[in-house]
Amino acid sequence: MKVKRGYKYRFYPDAEQTELLAKTFGCVRFVYNHILRYRTDAYYQAKEKVSYIGANAKLTEIKKRPELAFLNEVSSVPLQQCLRNQQAAFKNFFEGRAKYPAFKSKKHRQKATFVQTAFHYKNGQLTLAKCKNPLNIKWSQPLPGDPTTVTVSKDQAGRYFVSCLCEFEPMLLPVNDKKVGIDVGIKDLFVTSDGFKSGNPRHTAKYAAKLAQYQRRLAKKKLGGKNRQKAKLKVARIHAKISDCRLDNLHKLSRKLINENQVVCAENLAVKNMIKNPKLAKHIADASWGEFTRQLEYKAHWAGRVYVEIDRFFPSSKRCHCCGFVSESMPLDVRSWTCPECETEHDRDVNAACNVKAVGLAVLAFGDNVSGDSISVLSSSYQ
Repeated sequence: MKVKRGYKYRFYPDAEQTELLAKTFGCVRFVYNHILRYRTDAYYQAKEKVSYIGANAKLTEIKKRPELAFLNEVSSVPLQQCLRNQQAAFKNFFEGRAKYPAFKSKKHRQKATFVQTAFHYKNGQLTLAKCKNPLNIKWSQPLPGDPTTVTVSKDQAGRYFVSCLCEFEPMLLPVNDKKVGIDVGIKDLFVTSDGFKSGNPRHTAKYAAKLAQYQRRLAKKKLGGKNRQKAKLKVARIHAKISDCRLDNLHKLSRKLINENQVVCAENLAVKNMIKNPKLAKHIADASWGEFTRQLEYKAHWAGRVYVEIDRFFPSSKRCHCCGFVSESMPLDVRSWTCPECETEHDRDVNAACNVKAVGLAVLAFGDNVSGDSISVLSSSYQ
């Protein structure tokens, strides 16, 4: 079973490539915003819906205008690809999966997508359309095959990355008998039903003082000045460092769980709702529960493991996993409690993980509904 996977690498463009990429990013952003305005006005003024074919025809029209001749200085493929991405954004909006497409800003991450007709890959060298020299890519691992799509991006810290979409054959891990339930949290990123506590490195808090220092310096710079741009770049680099450290830690933890366990059970949390809490928002965002469970899901699928998510409303913390007693309330400051029925002393997080494991295994055995609770299996690749 072959699946598609993106392989991301950092590269260092020369002066000519930097100039060409800057033009490409600017043209892609201009076309995306111009067509988005055109489609929005067409709907509100004439009640007309512009399809991808109509948007592509509009692109052909504006490229013929003398004042927009700069659009012909870059490859036409990224311009067409941004319209395909916009069409996908509209589809997600109309199907209720996303908000209305927003205009692109030059202050945020820039990217351009190239298909096979707009790049050349051979012997570990990748050359984009209208580039004389191949990109200076730091290959951390070889590609499993020729890429079908290449996305070049530049983040706010000024770093360039290339993401190559390739097909690869995932290696299934040997089947074992280990099953685990996890309870995610803030003090520990997750606690397992076996009693293991991962801890929380708190990357945002680690760099908070340094970040505040550079943000104060940025606030004092004159708007539009070069010194402000330099100070803004330093702030962006700190944010990038925090993001990279967080993502690296999540990948290591999720890989460890998938490698060691055949079945991993977790709760389906509404992170977007939970992050509205003003006192815990920063800590929840730093924990990245959504990204952690997303990694568990696709890595389980690739490795032939089972990833189960139970309903968020299941009282995992308030229920005694020994006798089934459910407490009426369980405030967040209560980290351990004693069951009044069986007099068992519980660690709040370990008890919740045990309940998550029990319900997840019940779902695998008996189906989606267990004891009237709304519980679902989001990924099941059990061998």
